[in-house]
Formats: sequence, structure tokens, C-alpha cells
Amino acid sequence: MEANSRWVALTAVAPVAWGANYYVTHEFLPADRPLYGAALRALPAGLVLLALRRQRPRGAWWWRSAVLGLLNMSVFFVLVYTASQLLPTSVASTVMAVSPLTMMLMAWPLVSERPRAAQLACAVVGLGGVCLMLLTGVEGTSVPGVLASAAAMLVSAFGHVLTKRWNVGTDVLASTAWQLTAGGLFLLPVAAVVEGAPPALSAPAMLAFGYVSLVATALAFVAWFTGLRHLSAGTVGLIGLLNPVTGVLLGTVVAGEVLTVQQLCGLVLVLAGVVLGRPGPRTRRRRDGAPPAQEIRRPARRGSERGGRLLS
Repeated sequence: MEANSRWVALTAVAPVAWGANYYVTHEFLPADRPLYGAALRALPAGLVLLALRRQRPRGAWWWRSAVLGLLNMSVFFVLVYTASQLLPTSVASTVMAVSPLTMMLMAWPLVSERPRAAQLACAVVGLGGVCLMLLTGVEGTSVPGVLASAAAMLVSAFGHVLTKRWNVGTDVLASTAWQLTAGGLFLLPVAAVVEGAPPALSAPAMLAFGYVSLVATALAFVAWFTGLRHLSAGTVGLIGLLNPVTGVLLGTVVAGEVLTVQQLCGLVLVLAGVVLGRPGPRTRRRRDGAPPAQEIRRPARRGSERGGRLLS
């Protein structure tokens, strides 16, 4: 149970950092440059991680890095950047809370993780909280922004489940670096063609990009992918509900957005989904996804005891 708690705490770093990222992007980064914004988020983070873990992809990881970089980084970052600019911080982050249910359903056929009834119930509770927070008539809500956020949720859920499927036996730091670097390299030429010259950045914007790239990307994705290796996709998805909680709280405390009673009730439901859906001792898994060691050894000990009686 203590090991599970440590992995949960580490994984929680990611959604908290992502929840803050909506506010930082909305307030400090150029609104009309989503492609450059995504590229400047992905590529520096990838290069920093490559410097820390100097490994090149081998074999299938060349094309896997390209696929995951396109899904998890390129497309996802552009959609999140767009949603962050079009929506209030609280609304942009709450749409992503549908991700737990989506990840559970995708993980069933892709990584053979059948969702438990308790996990599904907690995801539904969290989704109910999201609906309460969204259906509040928040000013500034735009349909294109909500659609961009929903598309980001679907793309990331699929990409994260694929990462869990392919990441077995691979160094998490290295595979994250490959994805980020590939994603950034995909985006740069497209940004140059579509958006022209790179934007001129003020000092606050440069500091904001530093947070977005190093904290909300490099650190957050290493924590998230590590959690996907040690916890089920359903559990990790539920931890991701901390994303909207962080976004709503920051939007209220820092950005001056009004937190209504209805939104507060929604927050309580979201937090209840996270707490009730945390893994218990029986959900513990080994790094390779196999059952716990004690579950494997137990039949062997019984067999050896029976064998000992027969031999005696």
C-alpha cells in the first residue's frame, strides 16, 4: 500500500502542473501562435531530457517515438494551447476530466486492463462533478474552445494508453525524451510555414515558456508515464482529475474567476472520485504488468509443501 501511495503521489505531479499550465498559457503566451507555442513547449523539454538520459531509440522505438510524439505532444499540445486561449482557465481544464472514463475504456482492448466496477463508478462521479462545473454559465465559454479541449482529451487518452502498452521494459526518461523531441521536430516546420517567423517574446513570456516546457512538460510527463508503468490506466486516469481541480482553483484565486456554489459541489465530487478510486493493496502490479510476486509464489509454496508431504 505504501508503494502504491508513492506512485500515486508522483503521478499527481503531472495533473497539478497541467492544471496550472492553462492559466500560464492563457495569461502570458501569445494567443495567435499555437503551433510555435506547442513546438517551444515540446522541443526544449525533449532536449533537456535527452541531455539527462543520453540514449537513442532502437528498433521499433524509432517509429513508436514518432507516433507517440505526434499524438502525445504535437497534436495534443496544439489543441491544449488553443483551448487555453479560447476558454477561461476553469472551463479549459474541466473538459479534460472526461479522460479517466475514456482511458479505462481504451485500456480494456489495448492493454487488457478490464475496468473495475469501483473505478467506473468513481469516473462517473468525477464526470458528474465536471458537468456541474461546466454547466454554470461561465462567461467566455466558446464552442470551438470546448471542442479543442475535448479533442485534446481523446488524443491524449489514446496516446497515453499506447504509451503504457509500448513502454514495458523501456527507460521512462529516455522514451519521454524521444516523444517530446519528435513532437517538437514535427511542429517546427509546420509552424514556420503556417505562422511565419517565430514570435518575439517578452521576459514574462520567456519565463512562462520555461515553466510550460520544464515543469508542465518535462517533469510532468516523466511523472505521468512512470505512473502509467506502475499503476493501472484507470487509476492514473482518476488521478488526472486533479487537473481540473487545479485549474478551477487557480482560475478562482489568481485569475479572479468566480467560484459558484455549483462549481464547488462539482469540485467535491471530482475529489471524491480521485480519493475513492485510489488503488488498494490488491491492485499492486509489477513493473512488467504481471501480478504481484507474492501472488505468483503462493501456489508454488503450496505445491512444494504437498510435494514434501508425499516424499516424506
